Formats: sequence, structure tokens, C-alpha cells
Amino acid sequence: MQPLSPDRYRHLREGAQVIEADSHGEKVLRLADGNYIKLFRRKRLISSALFWPYAQRFADNARRLEQLGVPCPRIIAVYRMAALQRDLVYYKPLPGLTLRQLRDGQGEAPADLLEQLARFIAELHKAGVYFRSLHLGNVVLTPQGKLGLIDIADLSIQRWPLLGSQRLRNFRHMLRDARDLAWLRSDGDSRFANTYRAASGRQFRLPGLE
Repeated sequence: MQPLSPDRYRHLREGAQVIEADSHGEKVLRLADGNYIKLFRRKRLISSALFWPYAQRFADNARRLEQLGVPCPRIIAVYRMAALQRDLVYYKPLPGLTLRQLRDGQGEAPADLLEQLARFIAELHKAGVYFRSLHLGNVVLTPQGKLGLIDIADLSIQRWPLLGSQRLRNFRHMLRDARDLAWLRSDGDSRFANTYRAASGRQFRLPGLE
């Protein structure tokens, strides 16, 4: 993690578009060169972020996902800006459209996208990837036709496949958005759930998806 001065930050963000912000300030910026900066603040004085900052987690997760062959953002640098009490990750975005964008008709979705997503999630779970923020807005279909992940700070990778309870928690998070759930069930049957079971080799029900 490199130190970043306020002057250097102002130069870096010149001409940037604010993509996300809250009452505490800017959170995501699209820079003039098309790359992105995501800013993190430590919400509590004592927390795990003190020892493993979220910006560094984002970068570490990107490298581990690359090792697994999962498309994700490419890290350029990780910074600490002490003057503003922020950590930053500077990265190249993953090209493509999110599944929410495809759900909303912002591109042409392949006919087998539901099955592709089910197989993708099954492979993540078998590889030990537990993505707490897994939802259609954080899964991207790349121009090469592969699925990948974005906004990956809230992700962990263990050395064994996810337990059944972890998998169900992951799916419950996916189903919080009513429009996402409607899209996942848009074929009117259990195609998504059946494909996931076949790909994962785990025979259990997915409540809400069948």
C-alpha cells in the first residue's frame, strides 16, 4: 500500500465522474482514462480493517480470483491517503455488462444465461469462494462470453468447498432483490436450481428458486 498525498490525489481524479457517494464523501470514481478508484473509510476505530484494509482486500481478492481463472478488475495500485483518512484501490474495470443491465434489456443476453450463471456460482462454491455481496449487479458478462465478478472487497476464499449452510446464505443474499428473483425464476421452472445442483454435485433445495 503506497502513501498518496492530497495533491497527487487531486491530480489523479481530475476530470473524474463520481459514480457513487454518500454523506461521508466520494466512494467510486470513473477517471478520465476510463479506470476507476474506489475509496474506503474505516467505520470503527478498532476493526479488522485496521490490519487488513478493505482496499487491500479488494486487491488481494482480485489476484486470487485471477489465479482461479475468474475474470475480475485488474489492480493498478493500492493507496493510503492519511490526510483524508481513506484507503483507495485504483483499477482497470472488468469490461462487459452486469447481469442486472442485461436483465433490464441493456444488451442481448445469451439464451442459456441462467444455466451459465448457475454453473458459474457452482464453480465458485466448489473453489471455496464466498462472496457476501453476490447479486446480479456484481456479476458481469464479458465481451468474451465469460462471467466475472466486480466489487470484490466483501469476498473470502477458503481452501475447501463451501458448506451447504454457506451456499444457502449466499443464495439468500441473491434473492433479496425482488426483480433479481423474478429474473432467476423467469422461465417458470427450476432450471437454475437444477443446473446448480448438477454442476455442484450437491443435492439440496434452494428455497425461493424452485
